Amino acid sequence: MRPDRRPRLVRAPAAALLAGSLTLAVALTLAGCGDTGDARVASRSVVILGFDGLDHELTGKLIAEGRLPNFARLAEANGLGKLGTSVPPQSPVAWSDFITGSDAGVHGIFDFVHRDPKTMLPYLSTSRVVADPDAGEPWTLGDCQIPVDGGQMELLRHGTPFWEKLERAGVETTVMRMPANFPPSGSATRELSGMGTPDVLGTYGTFTFYTSELFYDDSKISGGGEAVEAWAEDGIVSTELIGPDNPFTKAKTKATAPFQVHLDPDEPVAKLVVGDEERILKVGEWSDWVPVSLDLGTCGKLLMTPSIPAIARFYLKSVEPEFELYVSPLNLDPANPVMPISTPPDFAAELAETTGPFYTQGMPEDTKAFEGDVLGRDQFLEQVRIAHDEMVVQYQRLLADWRGGLLFLYFGAADLTQHTMMETLDPSHPRFDPEVSPKYADVIPRTYALFDEFLGYVLEHAPEDALVVVMSDHGFTSWRRAFALNTWLWRNGYLAVRDPQSALDAKLFGAVDWSETRAYGLGINGLYLNLQGREKEGVVPASERLRLMQELKEKLLAEIDPATGRPAITQVFLREETYVDGGHREIGPDLVIGYAKGTRGSSASALGELEEEVLSDNTEEWPGDHLMDPDAVPGVLLTNRPLVRPAPTLRELHWSILAEFGVADDRAPN
Repeated sequence: MRPDRRPRLVRAPAAALLAGSLTLAVALTLAGCGDTGDARVASRSVVILGFDGLDHELTGKLIAEGRLPNFARLAEANGLGKLGTSVPPQSPVAWSDFITGSDAGVHGIFDFVHRDPKTMLPYLSTSRVVADPDAGEPWTLGDCQIPVDGGQMELLRHGTPFWEKLERAGVETTVMRMPANFPPSGSATRELSGMGTPDVLGTYGTFTFYTSELFYDDSKISGGGEAVEAWAEDGIVSTELIGPDNPFTKAKTKATAPFQVHLDPDEPVAKLVVGDEERILKVGEWSDWVPVSLDLGTCGKLLMTPSIPAIARFYLKSVEPEFELYVSPLNLDPANPVMPISTPPDFAAELAETTGPFYTQGMPEDTKAFEGDVLGRDQFLEQVRIAHDEMVVQYQRLLADWRGGLLFLYFGAADLTQHTMMETLDPSHPRFDPEVSPKYADVIPRTYALFDEFLGYVLEHAPEDALVVVMSDHGFTSWRRAFALNTWLWRNGYLAVRDPQSALDAKLFGAVDWSETRAYGLGINGLYLNLQGREKEGVVPASERLRLMQELKEKLLAEIDPATGRPAITQVFLREETYVDGGHREIGPDLVIGYAKGTRGSSASALGELEEEVLSDNTEEWPGDHLMDPDAVPGVLLTNRPLVRPAPTLRELHWSILAEFGVADDRAPN
């Protein structure tokens, strides 16, 4: 299979379409390719522990304090290496660099979001559902309808994964929860998809909050959750779980699952009843995984598809004076997933059978519920622990059965814990609360210590000759100052608006006058020119492109933050100077902004909104980040023996892993 092969496609059967966001898949096409290679290399053993967001500076500090004894063992033997990250240092970009050994010009992932220049609408960068344009209209039968095509799940990452190259050489590979790998590539012996895997709704995670509070203000959770009013009658709360659109009815209905909560009249206890499942929950207690069957109604039954399987966790927050119940995003049921999440297709079910149900959603830690104050700090951290413990149990089982080859194991707890708790380590942060923050100052170090504990387990249980690699995709730091890129472009005459009075209230470039706009920002680090022939209403001639890019670079690098007296931006990357022309460079932004350490692009500007100030204090419930100058947030590299080929960057690590198995590639950089 060629390195520039088309993205991964998985077709679903016609009757399995869940309109708009969900595709039911009953078969996963395996994309095996290449010859069997030399069986001798398959006896080598490499374990890679991928810790998302593990910071080099903090890791060194905790090693020095004696908090990470197993990390210290590796550091003493081979040093604590800095691992250069991607441009920009965003997780899907960074992991794609590692997966393919190439930059975004080859793999085509430049950000969490890209934009369609013909519509100016953003879309998720790593995967999408592609409808068949020749599918035609659904067949109808009374009030029922039968979709005639199930569409395709498309992985938008290009390039050849390192595990595919190893498989060609006869090396068995197991790749657990690799980000930017949904749907699974199909080219490993075993795969479980990770970051980018949606919930049953087809989103990155939409929780539900049931409350009896009248006129509950759900503005803080818009975009990441749903609030549902729910009251008790005669001590029973009767409501329903809400699934995706029902594709089998002409009416715009949802697949649902009714459930009840029976409240104890004397104690803070309730009985949860979901179908045939019952759970007793105390206030402040999490349920285990509860199976859910989302009913597709009479039409679904007629079409032999009565329900959509899912799983959920419930957290009983309060029973008085208000009833409050958090329900996790409806996860794909690993025992019967309705989207492709593993290779082979029954691998996820085998894991569930041997180690129990588990989070299949790519990022299980519900930061949206935390940011919206639905889950408090302690409840959020308990959820982080639950997800981590599930992974540990699975990975221990895999390690016990492992007989060599390559084993990649991913952990994401450090990334999202640091995103939400970083102010606890930074008293100078605008969100630092002297009454609360110090109480949680050990949360992040304890997370690192959990990783160290698992590393110790691996060192004890892996084969004696195994190479053990500890790596992270990027580092982390405190995010104190926010830079509103679109506002800067507006104030400096590069972006025009139709009505300055309403510009600050508009969403998604709603106030922009494209006929007078030369540049705009989308995503945290991306800056695009409004180019003639490319953008929908482009005005910048191609002949002026490079000159304008250089002008923007010089002015942005000269921008001084008045609060610090230092540059707000320390690097600006021009596309042609940064990315290899591997066939996908045109997808990306014209310039990538490397914000100074401690500064990041504002969240509002990332989605095409304008703000009052260019620079402001970061007061979001998101005090830590890494979407800055890549040189400011290097990742970590530790090994239990020297690598055959040094790996100063993520891309180089790809080739180093191949070299450990004696697999050569003439496309490897010198």
